[in-house]
Parts: sequence; structure tokens; C-alpha cells
Amino acid sequence: MEPLAKERCAACRPNSPRVTAYEIVQLKPEIPDWNFIEKNGIPQLERTYKFPDFKTAIAFTNSVGEVAETQGHHPALLTEWGKVTVTWWTHAISGLHRNDFIMAAKTDAIANQFPK
Repeated sequence: MEPLAKERCAACRPNSPRVTAYEIVQLKPEIPDWNFIEKNGIPQLERTYKFPDFKTAIAFTNSVGEVAETQGHHPALLTEWGKVTVTWWTHAISGLHRNDFIMAAKTDAIANQFPK
């Protein structure tokens, strides 16, 4: 099976299926540093990345934004001095879709290109 980071996001509609508990167990090992959170009753994936300065944090933010745009799937990004918090969920279904796991893996791959 292809690694999540190499997959492409599928178009989501309001009737697209959320990931099941079984699928989460299968997908989570590929994004071990991501946390499951819930905001306003919506399950989400979240991770905070640390960087040596603001310039690196904003460059990372821009890189994530570029990949998000090419995939048609966009995160919440909070950029601060030396850190960026990335949150993925699928707005159309108010929950988690396979796309969120794909983009979390892609975000990890992007982060590996930056100094810590």
C-alpha cells in the first residue's frame, strides 16, 4: 500500500463518509505525533511544530499552504514565533476523512525539510 504522504486527496461532499474507528487504527501509525482533538463537537487532527525562529515558522506555514492549495484541502494554521499549530478536519462532513490523514502525513513530510 502507498504511504499516506504520497496519496492525493479525493473531492469531499457533505455525504462523503467519515473515517471509521477501524480506519483510524490503520491510519494513525503513519502520523504518530498527531493528536485527536474535538472543537465545537467536531473531531480534528492537530499537531504543533517547533522551529528556531519566526522566519522558519512562516516559511513552513507557506509551504503547507501551497500543498493544501494543490490538494484542494485546507487546514487551520496558527503561526507564532518559533511554532506552527496545524489542524486538519473536513468541513463538508464536520469530521475526519481519509484526506485529513493524507494531509497530516504530507505536513510531516514538509516539516522534515525545515530546521528544528
